[in-house]
Amino acid sequence: MQGDRDREDWDALVQELDHWRRAGRTARFWWRDDDATRPGPKLRRLLDTAQGAPMSLAVIPASVSGLLPGFLDAFPGATVLQHGFEHTNRAPADRKKCEFPDTRDEADALQQIDAGRVLMADHFGPRFRPVLVPPWNRIADGYPPRLSEAGIRGLSTYRRKMRPESGLRWIDTHCDIIAWRSTRGFVGAGTALGQITGHLTARRTGEILDEPTGLMTHHIVHDDECWQFLESFVTVLADHPAAAWCDPFEALSMV
Repeated sequence: MQGDRDREDWDALVQELDHWRRAGRTARFWWRDDDATRPGPKLRRLLDTAQGAPMSLAVIPASVSGLLPGFLDAFPGATVLQHGFEHTNRAPADRKKCEFPDTRDEADALQQIDAGRVLMADHFGPRFRPVLVPPWNRIADGYPPRLSEAGIRGLSTYRRKMRPESGLRWIDTHCDIIAWRSTRGFVGAGTALGQITGHLTARRTGEILDEPTGLMTHHIVHDDECWQFLESFVTVLADHPAAAWCDPFEALSMV
């Protein structure tokens, strides 16, 4: 927490959590980290940074290492979601990247998703949640109503404004700590905390759906500032009685 402006942003988060405490409510948070495939020092650092808090790892089925399940045995708070199938762009050249665009044959895509789900269940057992995290957080509107055909029971994107009816447990993330369009480094404490605090305020005042506030990370590309922010964020939440981490897809456990 460096600089007066940063302190103000952190203070604003604590003040918002104070509002939740005075209202007798608990602000639930969840943490989704994307693109995991194998063990490594950065993944270990991520899970150590979480200090036992629930961690939802969005794992790419087509690239998953057979060493990952055993590695995760040391981290009981870690669960696994399905990050597409290949994490391959299937969109036309003039569109934003997407593995499941409306130009793709849905039957073929659903077959791949189902194959990925079976592979993930075989690898991770009860640690796996049958939840699809579409790469680049994009998925055409025609897919969500049909994902149950592929055994998928949940879906997670990023701040999706319009959600087609699907019957799935759909929980988004609301803070992305990476500045993908510029430096591809840390987005800055002001931006990250603004997204988090803004979402909490909107939840508390009933302006939006009251779903857990989601933190989205990508451990593979984290710089030092990302790690410093995450360490501070975990500490602040641990110190506040109105904040709690959760696994929003726990009810979908394969157990």
